[in-house]
Amino acid sequence: MSLPVGPEVESWPRPLPSRQKFQGRRMTLEPLTRRHAGELFEAAQFADDSFTYMSFAPWKSVAEAEALIAGVYADPAAAFWAVRPVTTGRVSGFLSLMNIEPKNAAIELGNIWFGPELRRTRAATEAMFLALRHAADDLGYRRLVWKCNALNEPSRTAALRLGFAHEGTLRAHMVVKGRARDTAIYSILGSEWPSRRDAILAWLDEANFDAEGNALRSLASFRTS
Repeated sequence: MSLPVGPEVESWPRPLPSRQKFQGRRMTLEPLTRRHAGELFEAAQFADDSFTYMSFAPWKSVAEAEALIAGVYADPAAAFWAVRPVTTGRVSGFLSLMNIEPKNAAIELGNIWFGPELRRTRAATEAMFLALRHAADDLGYRRLVWKCNALNEPSRTAALRLGFAHEGTLRAHMVVKGRARDTAIYSILGSEWPSRRDAILAWLDEANFDAEGNALRSLASFRTS
């Protein structure tokens, strides 16, 4: 009797993310460079709470923001983008595709930092969507991953809202800023992505918003599975 094995899949290595500009309706994703440091520093003013669950502390100067960008820009295992909403024209956040496993077709959307004027906006949702769509549709990754501090309730809520499924929690997984961190893990599989993609697109559509910019339906209400 043969033992059970997993299904056969296409095993060709996926390409690395393209560090190119992506234009959306509400924002632009620009490859993160040193020239974004000043705008990011300004966006972080009076927003120290937004760094609580990040691996780095609030920037005390533009030079500190530049140093962070220099470090991530040199990392070949990740691609970072600055987020520039069209409503303000100012860069007010960044995100990345990271922990890339081309042979396993797995990739993580992470290191997401949004300043106060970007959080909980259509631009923020669209920014995350464009990165996910690049990974899944352009590059063919079949496992999209979201990880966060298990105590980070806004991040956990965002993962579920986008259609990620909770896989579990790694206990005492990391030490961040001298504190033990449990890590919550979420994923979207290739078979699930089309329904997630279509739901996010439907939610972002102008027809889903009233004259004051309020959503008429929740994102979850558009998902069919």
